[in-house]
Amino acid sequence: MTERVRLSTGVGPLDEIVGGGYIEGRSYMLHGPAGAGKTILGFHFLDAVGDGETALFVNLEEDVEELKADAASLGFGTDDIEFLDLSPGADVFTEDRSYDVFSAADVEAGPLTEAITERVEAVDPDRVVVDPLTQLRYVIDDDYQFRKQVVGFTRYLKSRGATVLFTVQETGRNPTDDLQFISDGYVSLRTDGDQRRVTVPKFRGSATRGGDHAFRITGDGVEVYPALAPDEHGRSADRETLSSGVDEVDDLLNGGVERGSVTIVSGPTGVGKTTLCTQFANQAATRGERSVVYLFEESAGTFRKRSEAIGVPVGEMVEAGTLRVEEMEALDLSPQEFAAMVREEVEDYGAGMVMLDGLSGYRLTLESEDGMLQQLHALGRYLKNMGVTSLLVDETSAVVGDFRATERNVSYLADNIVFLRHLEFQGELRKAIGVLKKRTSDYERTLREFAITGEGIRVGDPLTGLRGVLTGTPEFAGEGHSSMDLGE
Repeated sequence: MTERVRLSTGVGPLDEIVGGGYIEGRSYMLHGPAGAGKTILGFHFLDAVGDGETALFVNLEEDVEELKADAASLGFGTDDIEFLDLSPGADVFTEDRSYDVFSAADVEAGPLTEAITERVEAVDPDRVVVDPLTQLRYVIDDDYQFRKQVVGFTRYLKSRGATVLFTVQETGRNPTDDLQFISDGYVSLRTDGDQRRVTVPKFRGSATRGGDHAFRITGDGVEVYPALAPDEHGRSADRETLSSGVDEVDDLLNGGVERGSVTIVSGPTGVGKTTLCTQFANQAATRGERSVVYLFEESAGTFRKRSEAIGVPVGEMVEAGTLRVEEMEALDLSPQEFAAMVREEVEDYGAGMVMLDGLSGYRLTLESEDGMLQQLHALGRYLKNMGVTSLLVDETSAVVGDFRATERNVSYLADNIVFLRHLEFQGELRKAIGVLKKRTSDYERTLREFAITGEGIRVGDPLTGLRGVLTGTPEFAGEGHSSMDLGE
């Protein structure tokens, strides 16, 4: 079977979504509301013209000089693009264009068709953008005749060997469902406040990547962030056990956490979750490995100052390239965009450990709790497939009282669950650490006292002489108790 020739959309990640680009000689529809970026995607397509190819932009609405200025502001060159300006001029307003006997379609459709065919024959374009095709509805007011003309128009361009991209803008009065059937495929752009989504519901002759993909309009045009497809990524990695650098924590975990595993560290505010996870990154740095920390809930400056106060040299690690700290603004971020950032760190910079601090902030990038689980599941699977160790910080709401392993029902995602707990004991606030789950091996089922000091993390012996530790208000149950003198 002859392999179909693909033409780049001009946006690499969109090429990835549609299986390599638009199929040569076919017509595609860009659908979306005003301001969604349809015209910009048209310029991306024409800007990707190859050697020996010609490009034609048929503008039916916006003034050609304004189009060129807008394109230039985004970095697109227009010198190699031929324009056919069919937009209404000022004379439409100043001159009387009413017709007493004939309809507008009878009078204007013929010259419009002639202008298009003349320019197409003169340019012989390989790539054509028509923006917006729906403007023809105002010239051809009969729905049947409009569809007939559109089919004939696109077939004419395709018979000339052109690949056609046309934009449509739906209004309540003029839906565009009929154009979806006429096109060989269509790209749908949606906007909902700050959230922008792109999907490809139809693409004849090719598989596409399903799911909700995100995009953003920037000073360089449209940037697309495909939904993460974990099964398309993978590499071999040794499943060795990674130490935390704290012997007692390693004892709880039967040596540490496995490379490529997902570990959730949960507990209430101020208990030491971030500090414990940072200790794993610090230990990774001693092995010469790179880690990346995404801060959703505190500033990079606070993180650095707090870590260095207990002997974790964050500044030195960043300077040496063994650590990157990214301060995230969750409300300005989509989960697809975040996944693209993680992929870049893993695939381009070799990060072997990724820490998300924390899940409550990450959730703000999503529209629903179900969406969070789906996106986090995909991210966790991707990191696991790539042999990257994940550390997820999950803040639980209760300081003391009823015990909860995780706050947002994410425990099924984890290979390991380490929990930290505040204790109120004889009028003093203390902390405890324990392991609730470890998929790959056995683990220590006792609880130990946990403390953060100027020298770092300190963990005591098992709290064998206490009961009710998980309630937050333990009592003596016998003779033994922690070597850190809990309760003495």
